[in-house]
Amino acid sequence: MFQLLFVLFIIIPIIEITVIMQVGALLGVWPTIAIVILSAWLGAKYVRQQGLATLQSVQTKMAQGEMPSGEIVTGLMLLVAGVLLVTPGFVTDIFGLLLLVPSVRAAIAAQVQKHIKVNQLGAGASFHQGAAGNVYQHENSNDPFTSSRASSNEPISHHQGDTLEGEFKRKD
Repeated sequence: MFQLLFVLFIIIPIIEITVIMQVGALLGVWPTIAIVILSAWLGAKYVRQQGLATLQSVQTKMAQGEMPSGEIVTGLMLLVAGVLLVTPGFVTDIFGLLLLVPSVRAAIAAQVQKHIKVNQLGAGASFHQGAAGNVYQHENSNDPFTSSRASSNEPISHHQGDTLEGEFKRKD
């Protein structure tokens, strides 16, 4: 964690200052400042536009009863892109602009979702309801944290409290 913070707060600003100084020496002070401000403004505008489109897609999928996991990952990447674009500097702007390219975002989202699915499958817990209405838990036999109670098909105690009522529709 210390190494990540060191890179974020020490190394990246040093790189940004160096690049800004070199661009300033090449183009001049005022054009460099104008480019930095313009890139932050355009980036924030574009992130807002794509963020609203992603929010609309999330709402559509939720209305259809689907899990909008891809849209959630896309929304997080747009948030990161916005932070990178608003941060003054050319290096962070390049990374922020890369996150605004849909194909780059799709590739990163696919990798993130693949990693998340692997972790979910690695948990290996499943539940089913027995004939008497008791809920049993079966866990992965490779899990070092499997308790003897869970692997012996003993019922899981139910929470005694408020009852939530509702309807559901199975989509198989």
